[in-house]
Amino acid sequence: MISAPSSQALQETCLPLCSLSRQYQLLEELLETNQPSSSQLKMCGMLIGVFAIFGLITFLSLQMFDHQSRQIFVGYINVASLISMFASPLFIINLVIKTKSVEFMPFHLSLATFLMSISFFAYGLLLRDFFIYIPNGLGSVLGIIQLLLYGHYREKSREDYTLPLFVS
Repeated sequence: MISAPSSQALQETCLPLCSLSRQYQLLEELLETNQPSSSQLKMCGMLIGVFAIFGLITFLSLQMFDHQSRQIFVGYINVASLISMFASPLFIINLVIKTKSVEFMPFHLSLATFLMSISFFAYGLLLRDFFIYIPNGLGSVLGIIQLLLYGHYREKSREDYTLPLFVS
């Protein structure tokens, strides 16, 4: 009888492969043009940096830790990266409050982030896995804040504010 793989086995094999696959697709898209611009070269450098960090984490976790310690090591790294991902819209939230316009905060992205984080928060609670529910719980709170801000400032016309995202 063939048994289904555990979710832990799927996480250990599929998630890194999906991540690498997406990074390869981004690199391919960047290098598709004949003359890459300076921003494309910067993006390519950042992508190579992501590959290097991923390789370093993989090497360190496989060489220095046993299975249980490796789960904890990679779990803390994932918590830190997820919290930084969910905290990145704080800059946009600040801009929305300052300009009183949701011009720079797309509704569908905020909604999708909130729905994804709330579903993974519930999933982490069911598994009793704090590496899943802590960052996604924080992401749920930040998603609610984004949606509330969108609801509060959505009436403001886009024509009223056309400020650049970055002021130099």
